[in-house]
Amino acid sequence: MNVVITGASQGIGRALAEAYARQGADLFLCARNMDREMHWQQSLMEQFNISVMSHNADLSVESSAKEFAQKVLDAFPEVDILINNAGSFEPGTVHGEPEGQLEKMMRVNLYSAYHITRALLPRMMVRKSGHIFNICSVAALQAYPAGGSYSISKWALLGFSRNLREEMKPHGVKVTAVHPGATMTRSWASAGVDPERIMQVDDIVKLVLAAASLSPQACVEEILVRPQLGDL
Repeated sequence: MNVVITGASQGIGRALAEAYARQGADLFLCARNMDREMHWQQSLMEQFNISVMSHNADLSVESSAKEFAQKVLDAFPEVDILINNAGSFEPGTVHGEPEGQLEKMMRVNLYSAYHITRALLPRMMVRKSGHIFNICSVAALQAYPAGGSYSISKWALLGFSRNLREEMKPHGVKVTAVHPGATMTRSWASAGVDPERIMQVDDIVKLVLAAASLSPQACVEEILVRPQLGDL
C-alpha cells in the first residue's frame, strides 16, 4: 500500500504516517520542514521495514505543489491513499484581518489540496480505486468568532471535497472530508487548555484508518468529531 500525506511533520499528519507505517505501508511525506525529521523517518523505515520518502515544500505555492505531485508519480506506480492535511490557521475577522489573509488561507488550505489531487487522480481513475482524505475542520461547518478567512478557506475545502466525491462515484475513487474539533496538536499545547478538555490526535487517526478499511462498496463521505463537552 502506498500512502501520501501532506503536512506530515507534526500533529495529525505525523500520527497518520506512524499509523500507516505500523500497517506496513510505503510512505511519501511532505511538509515545509521534512528535512528536520530525517531521524524519525529513518526510525520508521528500520522499525517497520518500509520505504519512506519525503519532500520539503511550501504547498501554498502552486509550482511547489505540482512539483511534489510529480515526485510522487515518479516514485509510486500507484497511490492508494492521499491525505491532504497541509494547512494553516490564523485568527481574524473579515472586516479586521490583514490585507491578503484570505488569499493566504486559500492557497494553503484549499489550493494545495486541489493541485495535488488533480495531479494524482488520473492514475486512481484508471485503476478504479484509491481514497482521498481532505482534513477540513468543524470551522467548515459552523461559523465562529475570529474564524475569518480560515473558516472561509475550510468551507471551500469542504465544497471541493463534496464536488470531488460526486465526480469520483463512477470511477471507484473514494473521497472523505474529515472535520476535527479541538485536537491536542502543537498549536494547542501552549494554549493553556486542560488536555482532558480536548481530543487526542489518535482519535482522528483511528477514524481515518477505519474509514479507509471499508469494502469498495462503502464510502464514508464525512467524519465529524468534537470533544465530548463540545467546541471551545
